[in-house]
Amino acid sequence: MLIDDFSSGDLISKLGTPWRAVSDQVMGGVSDVSVTHDIIDGRLCLHLMGDVRVENDGGFIQAALDLAPSGNTLNACDYTGVRLSVRGNSEKYSVHLRTPDNVRPWQSYRAHFTAGVDWETIDLPFETFTPYRLEAPLDIKQLRRIGLVAIGRAFHADLAVFELGFYR
Repeated sequence: MLIDDFSSGDLISKLGTPWRAVSDQVMGGVSDVSVTHDIIDGRLCLHLMGDVRVENDGGFIQAALDLAPSGNTLNACDYTGVRLSVRGNSEKYSVHLRTPDNVRPWQSYRAHFTAGVDWETIDLPFETFTPYRLEAPLDIKQLRRIGLVAIGRAFHADLAVFELGFYR
């Protein structure tokens, strides 16, 4: 299932929901974030860039997408996990999933990957997503949001995503 291939020329996903830039500034942090529609190596993509800074208890930037309109959820039980085609600056990034079980802003289900300097396709099986600051297991029948995240340490983030979806 294709979530986005960024071919529309804007930051509206194939699901009809907009990509948003979010940073730790919502809670007093000082990280800088930019989420743009870009062309890199001839490919239309989402480009997440910024400086992750850990001052003021900060430390994250992200490109976030609601998977269904108006707070509804998406059932992904017919799929095995998240597939993304990316390139970056050889840093570690994360995919965060949220469900109705995530009642606090810092809660999510997380899987990590390294984005090298060449385009590559990465599969993240749902079973590799671990709960962060909550006990409930990931319920893939009720996915609310996905985030492409640079988090946890001070570094310059430069992540391009050519395609994002669920795979079987």
